[in-house]
Parts: sequence; C-alpha cells; structure tokens
Amino acid sequence: MMGVGVPSPSRSVPAAADVTAAAQLACLLEASAPKPGNVSPGRHFADFRYEDLLASAAAIGGPLAGAATRPVGATVRLAVEATARWTRSNTNLGIVLLLAPLARAALLESARTDSDPQSAVRNPRPDGSSNGLSRMGLRGALGAVLESTTVDDARDVYAAIRRAAPGGLGRAEAQDVADEPTMTLLEVMRLAADRDGIAREYATAFEATFGTGAPALDRARRDGLSWDDAVVETFLTLLAAAPDTHVARRSGTTVAAEVSQQARAVLAEGGVRSAAGRRAIGEMDLRLRDARNVANPGTTADLTAAAIFVELLGGGWSLFGSPERLALLARGAPLPPLGAPLPPGARGVQPSDPGRAVGGCDAATR
Repeated sequence: MMGVGVPSPSRSVPAAADVTAAAQLACLLEASAPKPGNVSPGRHFADFRYEDLLASAAAIGGPLAGAATRPVGATVRLAVEATARWTRSNTNLGIVLLLAPLARAALLESARTDSDPQSAVRNPRPDGSSNGLSRMGLRGALGAVLESTTVDDARDVYAAIRRAAPGGLGRAEAQDVADEPTMTLLEVMRLAADRDGIAREYATAFEATFGTGAPALDRARRDGLSWDDAVVETFLTLLAAAPDTHVARRSGTTVAAEVSQQARAVLAEGGVRSAAGRRAIGEMDLRLRDARNVANPGTTADLTAAAIFVELLGGGWSLFGSPERLALLARGAPLPPLGAPLPPGARGVQPSDPGRAVGGCDAATR
C-alpha cells in the first residue's frame, strides 16, 4: 500500500500517491468500523472475511494512482481485476465504482487549482487549517468527469461487473450488463438509478455522498467522535435517509424499508453517542445477520467509503488530529469550518497536558 508519509522530490508524484492513499485509507476506515449487518474485525461472512476487505483496499492502490491518466471505465476494470487477484469474493465493486471517478476528479482538480493533496491529507498548517480540496470544487470536477464518460467506459464497467459477479442483479430491459452497451457510462447509470444506489450517485453527481454522507462524517468528527464511531454514525445516517438497494435486490423493497426504519430508530436512541443507542446498534446487527446475509446494507457501506474519501481529500485526517484542534475538543469548544483558522489562544494548550488534549477523539482512547 502506498505510504502517506513518504516525501517525494516531485510535485506530481505526491499528488497521485496521496489521493491514492486517501482512497485506500477510506476503504480501511469503512471496513474497520463495526457497522450493523456488515463485515468488520471479528465479524465475518461465510463467503468472505474482514481480511479480504483489507486485501481489497491494498489491491486498488495501483489502478487508482493512474486515475488521471485513463478513462473512468478503464480504472474501474483494472481495480476489479487487481482485487480478483487477492480475493475470490466481490468485496469492493461498489466502492471502486464510486472511488474511481472521485479519484480522477480529485487529481484533475488538484492540477487545475495547483492545490496540494499531500498537505491536505497529512500536513495541517500551523494554525490547524488546510488547503485540501473543497467539496464544491471536487464535486464540480466530478460532474465534468461523469459527463465526459463514453460508451467505452460503459463497456469496461460492464466487463468489471461481470468479473465481480455481484448477487441479485437480475435482468434489465435495456442496456443489461450481460450485453454490450450502446450508451455512455453516465447514460446507462441514469437508466439504473431508480433501482441501484451506486447508479443513482452517477446520475445525481454523488448527491448522497456530498449531500448526506460527507456532512454527517464532518459533523461527527467535529463533535469529537472517534473514526470508528463517526463512520458508524455516517453509515446509519445514510441508511436512515434512503433504503439500501443491495438489500432491496436480495430481500425486496419491504425489507429494505424496514432496515432503514431500524437505522432511524437507532439514531433516535442516540446511536453511538449513548448507551441506549449502542445497545440498539448491537440488536440491529443481530437482526441483520443470517446465513446468506441477504439483509446486508452493502450499498450504504459503499456510500460511506465514498463519504470518507471526500472528507480525507478535504483534509479531514489532519484537521481533526492536530494538537490545537484536539485541545479545543478537550475544552468542549466548537471547531471552526474546514479551512478556517483557529480562534486566538487555541494553540496555548499543549497536547501533553494530561486530560486536555485527547478529548476522546482517538479510537485508541476508548
């Protein structure tokens, strides 16, 4: 896996390396959080384990590093092929479909604005602010990437889907993945948007990712939640907002609606922020598990990974980990918006002061 902390003498290499590292880190953070109904450490499925998700995150590094140099469809196909060399299960098709255009957009926008993803991902400024990619700029670049997709992109994505062989696809009346496409990738995604959450993201310029997921994650991290808890809360927020289409394909729309209602009920109990909410999460997890895992909200997990990637590209890893910001959290003070300077005096608290700079923000403190 590409290292986040390895310096490079050239500017172009760190850009590709750090966007790729952010994508891989997003996959690892998503997989490691104990989301109800999903694989996580110590909670495996019959057909794949948590370790398969780790291997998948490592495998996509090479293809995503070249996302700016090739069309989206080719990156998706290469990433799925690379994953297949490490695991026999479909572990990340949805994630790859979401991260490939995001990575291309991030690299192209970085080059256009001369911003520096190396600094955004790992090096906060002295005042704790960041020069990471803004959500507005990233989404604008993403829209251009999606609009420029071609029939060849659709052909490569169809090949990748057939290679990954996800369950419950069925047959479509037009532009079925078993056939050769005659429309652009964006056009075929629009055709499937009413029944597939990943396709809906393409059709809406990633509305769930930018409109629901990334804001929920940003808010959770500002409130001092650990990455694990923040990811679980983001997952529940996305699931509460819309039924999971993976569940709908495998178990029907009624079950998918019931799972979304469970997520809303868990959040109403406080979610990860209360003892009652945590008990509700555990109970929800038990209800969603069976021998075939047909109620696994897999599409929502994919959307969660995309939201994490967006947050990392905006500097989310370093912004909430700087000593000054941890000190603010420890004092119960609100954090300023992304990219804004810290208030006067915020740097006066030293992270070595016992009980003041930790603030429960690191998962290791739980």
